[in-house]
Amino acid sequence: MKSVYTILLLICSNIFMTLAWYGHLKLAEMKWFQHLPLIGVILLSWGIAFFEYCLQVPANRMGFIGNGGQFNLMQLKIIQEVITLSVFIVFSVVAFHMQVKWNHVMAAFLMILAVYFVFKG
Repeated sequence: MKSVYTILLLICSNIFMTLAWYGHLKLAEMKWFQHLPLIGVILLSWGIAFFEYCLQVPANRMGFIGNGGQFNLMQLKIIQEVITLSVFIVFSVVAFHMQVKWNHVMAAFLMILAVYFVFKG
């Protein structure tokens, strides 16, 4: 069950991470946000990233084999990257109306292959 909780926490943390990293680009469309100085944008992103870390750190601690979890360090990192790419694709389609093209699908497929190979060893 720890592995399921680890993955769920990583998904949630990546939602916050994506909002912290790229959400300000969407918020720039709003009038009130356009007048916010760069330091304000940075502080807002840090505030969002705080919640990312509140989920990501426990996820990695819980999932790490050295703490009784199921994943070694390499597996945790590859899982994290696949989740990051997946969350980003959804975000870019929903928030920015981007189209998923064949090369995006191929990149996602290669990331899934990376997961396969990292667990193969």
